[in-house]
Amino acid sequence: MSRVVFLLVPRVHLLDVAGPAQVFSTATDLGRPYILHYVAEDREVASVQGLPLHAETGWPSLTPDDLIIVPGWRGPARPLSAGTLRRLREHHASGGTVAGVCAGADALGRAGLLDGRRCTTHHSVQDELARLYPRAKVARDVLYVEDDRIVTSAGVAGGIDVALHLVTTRHGPYAGGLVARAMLVQGRRDGTAEQVSPLLRRRSHVDETVHRLQDLIETRFTERLPLSLLAGTAGCSERTVTRLFRRATGLTPLAYQSALRLERAEHLLGRGATAEVAAREVGFADARMLRRLRAHATGS
Repeated sequence: MSRVVFLLVPRVHLLDVAGPAQVFSTATDLGRPYILHYVAEDREVASVQGLPLHAETGWPSLTPDDLIIVPGWRGPARPLSAGTLRRLREHHASGGTVAGVCAGADALGRAGLLDGRRCTTHHSVQDELARLYPRAKVARDVLYVEDDRIVTSAGVAGGIDVALHLVTTRHGPYAGGLVARAMLVQGRRDGTAEQVSPLLRRRSHVDETVHRLQDLIETRFTERLPLSLLAGTAGCSERTVTRLFRRATGLTPLAYQSALRLERAEHLLGRGATAEVAAREVGFADARMLRRLRAHATGS
């Protein structure tokens, strides 16, 4: 039975703790047992959301099969004692895995565990991580990275993804899928998935008409959606639809639909689907258009 030790720091994000903890707790319920521990340098740890957390100040005895996870926090870097940082280094040196969720990567950096390794963090603090740890190889806009048993991830829901990855690595894809289904996670995303999907990246405008059109395209993205249909929904001409959509999102409605299809297809391909199956699932007659879209997206 493996242990998972969560190292809590002041102003910790609740979901950075609760998301991964739920994954390992669910794995335990499904017959892959884990013992969860919560440790900190003080017994009471204030979360940024206002709910206080109780932690142990003593560490359990660890083996290489155990995990240490450092959840992220809000605000400036939180000081950790030399003894705590030494524990992170020693666990990794013994063959164990150490993970940082969101700003938790900073603790791994201070322990010297990011030097010469690929890593990532939430997109809003990637520049800061690269500045603080110039010997680290910061991967931009990916969900998580594993390099020599050092695992780092984006924050919030990304902590669930990396915990599912760790369960899958240890127990196989069937077990990871069981946990994801039990948690009602729509799909287990791999580490190369973008932190911000096209659905969210093109939603930072204030045009309600275009938001309404995006809602329609997102719910029916596998269908053929002529401009006349979109114009009828928006109550304006086809030319006006294209102009408004391009001004708000930088894309035409067709290009937006194609981006959604490509994102879903990449997810299916990452789950083992063939190009033909993925293409048909997202609305293409065959894989040729999907291959062209993928080649265009990568510039190849």
